[in-house]
Amino acid sequence: MLKGVPRNARLLIGARAARSVGQGALVVDFALYLHALHWSALNIGVLYSVSLLVGALATLLVGPLSDHFGAKGFLLGYEGVQLVAASIALSTAQPDWLTLAAILGAFGRGANGGAGPFAPAEQSWMSRSVASEQWGKIFHFNTSIGLFGMAGGATLATLPGILAGVLPGAEAYRPLFLIVLLGSLICLLFLHAAEESPVDAASAEQSEQVQTAPPAVRKPIWQVLLTFGTINALNSLGIGMVGPLMAYWFHLRFGVGPAAIGGAMALAFVSAAFMSLIGLRLTRRFGLVGTVLRMRLLGLVLLLVLPFSPFFWLAMLIFIARGALNQGSIGSRQALFLGLVDEDRRGLAATVNSLSVQAPRAIGPMIAALFFQSEMLITPFLIAGVLQGAYLYFFQRFFRNE
Repeated sequence: MLKGVPRNARLLIGARAARSVGQGALVVDFALYLHALHWSALNIGVLYSVSLLVGALATLLVGPLSDHFGAKGFLLGYEGVQLVAASIALSTAQPDWLTLAAILGAFGRGANGGAGPFAPAEQSWMSRSVASEQWGKIFHFNTSIGLFGMAGGATLATLPGILAGVLPGAEAYRPLFLIVLLGSLICLLFLHAAEESPVDAASAEQSEQVQTAPPAVRKPIWQVLLTFGTINALNSLGIGMVGPLMAYWFHLRFGVGPAAIGGAMALAFVSAAFMSLIGLRLTRRFGLVGTVLRMRLLGLVLLLVLPFSPFFWLAMLIFIARGALNQGSIGSRQALFLGLVDEDRRGLAATVNSLSVQAPRAIGPMIAALFFQSEMLITPFLIAGVLQGAYLYFFQRFFRNE
């Protein structure tokens, strides 16, 4: 899969793998940790929303600046912040300090190994490390590696259940932050070894050019980015309604703990990783746009079915299948968005893409938490389904008119 891929791209993929393990553990357990600390559903939702909003604001700066100053310094700084956040959370559960650490470290949000608000710099660097003909291949593989790492982290999220007899109450969750800390240290080693350099276009696999290169667009750059960003925001608001608090929803709906949720989510991430690799093959048959539409439409159907499941095992099977379809198309969507602009504006494109994801997602957890607190556990899924249905409709129209 990585034959002919430049060294820098390999190092960035390695950093993503290391980063994703801690993210996977906290996607499962962070909301459960706060619940064990007797935080209310509303307080948990507000914390997630504030964390997402801060990340969205940081994204506004990072992408354009990375076009001018390079991505490496930003990503090294991000990992330094992660080290500080993980150290705080590892040492104290005091609400003010834990809130600060959660916002800085984006705890519990998950990004499939991505660098949070610094993802625009990461994506821009990756796109400059390989020729555009390889984007479909590289972004799908990069996503798969992150998802496999998330699966490993979700497996480690079962540790609180194992440590419950050794550490009292919520203390059993604290060792998870050591995983985040170690992952950031490994990321720093990978990033320090990488260099920013122009891509050698001759190394591209020309046989993939027609099928996996992003389609060209002809409209003015700001019109294209704003239009596509607005369409993306519909999808992101829907994701924010059900994504960040899914582990918490399983706990509220079925009364299960981290051991059951962690193991099931690990399987979900593994399935999504394999689907991302399958998605690469689908792009060769249906193209990037066709692949996204087919996978996301099936995922939408499963989203609407999921909250009506009467059993945990059935709900988790539906969740696994839906997650595989949705996350398996991430590589295609990233390649599509970066392909809308010239090389010197890829940081800007990645910024608009990330902002259109993070800002609407910031609203979702708080809205979902209000429904959870009112014991309305189905409504967020129905609202999310309407939003994601609208996203798919406008998505296909956007590329049909280009």
